[in-house]
Amino acid sequence: MEYLAAFRESGALLEGHFLLSSGLHSPKYLQCAQVLQHPELAEKLCVDLGRQLGQMEIDTVIGPAMGGIVVAYELARALGVRGIFSERNKDGQMELRRGFSVKSGERMLVCEDVVTTGRSSKEVIALLRSMGAEVVAVASLVDRTSGKDPEFGVPFEALLKVEVPTYAADECPLCKQGQPLVKPGSRTGK
Repeated sequence: MEYLAAFRESGALLEGHFLLSSGLHSPKYLQCAQVLQHPELAEKLCVDLGRQLGQMEIDTVIGPAMGGIVVAYELARALGVRGIFSERNKDGQMELRRGFSVKSGERMLVCEDVVTTGRSSKEVIALLRSMGAEVVAVASLVDRTSGKDPEFGVPFEALLKVEVPTYAADECPLCKQGQPLVKPGSRTGK
C-alpha cells in the first residue's frame, strides 16, 4: 500500500496555513480523521503498523484523545490486546478516565495518529510511569518530526514519515504574507 497516496485520496493531506497542536505553523496539515473514517483503511494501516512493531511484548495500547483513540483501538485489535485512551482534564492535564486503569508493570504501547513534537505522547508516558506501568514503545501513523528525535526514551515506530516545514509563529512566512491561520487540531500549544 502506498500510504501517502491513501492520505491524499481520502482528503487527509490539506494545504494552507495551519496552527498545529504544538503551537507551530505549517503550510500542510494531516487530518488523519479523514483516513480513519474508513474502517477498512484504518484497519489496514494499523495492521501494517502493528507488523512494524515486531515481537514486542505489549499488554495494552493507549492513545491520547482525540487523535489517538481510533488508532489505539485498531492497533490493539491488530495486536490482540486491550486498547484504551487518555484525555485531558479541565486543567489540561492528561489522565485516565471512564474507569480505565493500568497495573504496575503493565507493558504499554503509546500511539497517536501524528507525532510532530511528541508532546502528547510524552504526557501519556509520564502519566503511565507515575502509575507504575512500563512503556515499551511509541507508535504513530505519521511521523512529522522531520528527523528530530522526540526523545521518548523508548523505540518510536511510524508507518509514514512526512517532511513538512514548521515555523514558530514569529518566524512564519505565511503569517508575513497575511495568509489566514486555520486551527484544525484539538488544542493550541503553550
